[in-house]
Amino acid sequence: MEKRTTEQASLYDHLEKMSTSEILTSINREDKKVPEAIEKVIPKIEKLVEKVVEQISGHNGRLFYIGAGTSGRLGVLDASECPPTFGVSDNVIIGLIAGGDVALRKAVENAEDDDTRAWKDLQEYNISKNDVLIGIAASGTTPYVIGGIKDARKNGLITGCITNNEGSPLAKAAEFPIEVVVGPEFVTGSTRMKAGTAQKLVLNMISTAVMIRLGRIKGNKMVDMQLSNKKLVSRGELMLMEELDISEHLAKTLLSEYKSVRKVLEIYKNKPKS
Repeated sequence: MEKRTTEQASLYDHLEKMSTSEILTSINREDKKVPEAIEKVIPKIEKLVEKVVEQISGHNGRLFYIGAGTSGRLGVLDASECPPTFGVSDNVIIGLIAGGDVALRKAVENAEDDDTRAWKDLQEYNISKNDVLIGIAASGTTPYVIGGIKDARKNGLITGCITNNEGSPLAKAAEFPIEVVVGPEFVTGSTRMKAGTAQKLVLNMISTAVMIRLGRIKGNKMVDMQLSNKKLVSRGELMLMEELDISEHLAKTLLSEYKSVRKVLEIYKNKPKS
């Protein structure tokens, strides 16, 4: 069996003999390698982002993530953060995890070993060739993810993946593979660490870039964010004060009336000067 990067022995040994400071410093030293590894694959991330934007804007498509364990949780996390951040429907970016939502909190045995389950899960969302599917797996060998990507390609979908090994079965199955090789983990094989961090950063890049390209950010502000709590309402008021050079009282009044930063900006900026 080929020994993959994600399974290689840690560069550190006798971890149990380390002081807390040594443990933390060593983990931090390894974490610093992650952004450098991502920088090398930005052109590949760019190609996938452009395809996602094209499908969503031109074909009313959606973006799906599939994964198992940590990878699945990260996909669900990224998808769930897009509606409150960018004001999109929760049907635009969708994350699925092997074993279903119960697996978000508790491991579901053997859920990742079924290579036919992902496509069945995706069909519950009426997935079509207008959509894009990204598979996430540190090892690049997870049957649930590979099977889903293969079935998606057979059905005409654009497919991408995020993995942490070179030349994995998952990368070979996907049309737009992103291989972020971060090297051995501090704790041998614990891909919730550097590999997981790399996946999270790439997911941040993909969803944020897609939303910006779709017009969900104005200037550098989240003008479409959902005003779902006091903190976000206050942030919205501050945006209006800065953008329109108005008082806090007027910002509160306008936001209370229109319930949207974008709406206030559009209406107030187009309002005839008295």
